[in-house]
Amino acid sequence: MSSVLKTPASASAGAGNTAPAGTILTSRWTRAGLGLVVPALVLAAWQITTAAGIFSPVQLPSPSAVYTAAVDLIGRGQLGLHVAISTQRVLVGFAIGALLGLALGAVLGLSRLAEVLLGPMIGALRAVPSLAWVPLLILWLKIGEDSKITLIAIGAFFPVFTTVSLALRHVDRNLVEAARAFGLNGLKLLRTVQLPAVVPAVFSGLRLALAQAWLFLVAAELIASSMGLGFLLIDSQNNGRTDRLLLAIVLLAVIGKITDALLGLAEKWAVAKWA
Repeated sequence: MSSVLKTPASASAGAGNTAPAGTILTSRWTRAGLGLVVPALVLAAWQITTAAGIFSPVQLPSPSAVYTAAVDLIGRGQLGLHVAISTQRVLVGFAIGALLGLALGAVLGLSRLAEVLLGPMIGALRAVPSLAWVPLLILWLKIGEDSKITLIAIGAFFPVFTTVSLALRHVDRNLVEAARAFGLNGLKLLRTVQLPAVVPAVFSGLRLALAQAWLFLVAAELIASSMGLGFLLIDSQNNGRTDRLLLAIVLLAVIGKITDALLGLAEKWAVAKWA
């Protein structure tokens, strides 16, 4: 009997104990700190493994060797150029691919006829591996920047196209009919009702597209590049510079995360404004 009488009190006490934990996890700085725990553990394990001699320096250089390689490239004035050129290629290709994906995704999401006509072909092209485009782009666009940016744009196009077309197809019909009853049609209906309804889905597609753009960068810089992180990656492999190879991988991961975080901030602003 006494245990039954104490149950409400214990339940409320338990609820009180869990609330601060939830508040702590919603703190931006706490989440950022916790997000650094696993990378720090990986770095520590990397250092311990190399110090113990489990792998040779050729197989796995130490973190200090990778740092030294970064300092050497900075001293030569090369690392900043590699980062800047790759970032420019990714952002330009991402912007082109995302805009085309948004436009074509909106067309197929709103038009059943366009979906029937274009859907199967776009679905087939989506299955083509990135490297399969390289010989064709070299043939059509030669080995300049156009072929590299086009390949990155292809990679960014499909995630945006897929998410936008599917999201628009599943907008609440009652909401659309209510808007039409108030005289909204065409572009005004799209801008006022349908696009705000799919803002979260659009940004999910954009973040996937940005990640895909960084993935396609390495394939793009196979096309006769002399600068860029993809070039640094491939050149390091050919010359047996594992320290520079790992540096390129780390930089791709860090810069990719930074650009994703910036897009995440834009997503929060857009959701608060339109969704």
